[in-house]
Amino acid sequence: SGQSEGAKAITSGADPAKDKLAQIQARGTLVEYFEPDYPPQSLSVKGATRPADTKCADNQLTATEVTGYDNEVPKLIARELGVEACFVSPPWTEVNAGNWGDRWDIAYGSGSINSDRIQRLYMTQPYYAVPNFYFVAKRSGYRHAAELDGKRIGSCGDCSHELYLKGELEIPSVDITVNVKDPKIVTFETEAPGLVAAAMGKIDAFLAADPVGRARIKEGAALRELPEVAFTYYPSGFVDKSSGLSARRFVDRVNEIIRGFQADGTLKRLSIKWFGKDYASEAQQFDIDAIGQEVK
Repeated sequence: SGQSEGAKAITSGADPAKDKLAQIQARGTLVEYFEPDYPPQSLSVKGATRPADTKCADNQLTATEVTGYDNEVPKLIARELGVEACFVSPPWTEVNAGNWGDRWDIAYGSGSINSDRIQRLYMTQPYYAVPNFYFVAKRSGYRHAAELDGKRIGSCGDCSHELYLKGELEIPSVDITVNVKDPKIVTFETEAPGLVAAAMGKIDAFLAADPVGRARIKEGAALRELPEVAFTYYPSGFVDKSSGLSARRFVDRVNEIIRGFQADGTLKRLSIKWFGKDYASEAQQFDIDAIGQEVK
């Protein structure tokens, strides 16, 4: 099995100066991306205390200080690797751009696999599959996506939603059709202010992941979800291509761990805990090998 091969490679002395997985294991930490305010995917734990014996650096958060679906997944991966999970918070645009300079190892930020990112980042087996919908002000007259042609539609900037609205989103092995014509795109750094703008009628609609918009509605935002799914995407762990280290054993091991958590229902349970819905099972059908990336 891949696991015993991984163990063999460690004992056979893979070089931490050349191999990402060996570096992580030698360091004893898996350094992960953390988004401070993105519930239910990612949130800070108020009043959490750092373990006295943590290996996380002073500028890194420990596992006790963060939670949410996007952070519980890499905590489990770290556990399987026998290391401690630590978290840093660079801007999402930096994560997306690659060239991380080995400041963190992997990024679970609900970022989807797409053809643009594959140029800079390695994708791992998706950890959930997310349908995306238009959210409109509760009292607006809009009932269907087709009514949004030519209207002001918000999305996160530099993300799959913006690419989708521009007609430029490509997800290998997935069929995508844009269901609004000529939208006037208004971008926001994160979803929260965009959803507020939609609720206040400053924009006609905001395109967001189902769990993100639902979470805001649950908190009392005056929003409605239009019934048509715009597209479904497949969030993945990202690994930097430009690291000077070989990432292949690391990416293979992460894929193996995620597939194990898909098979035994761990991710399904986590999804239901955080979202009240199973978004994880559908991601099991996604064949990461079909996207044609060559991990070096």
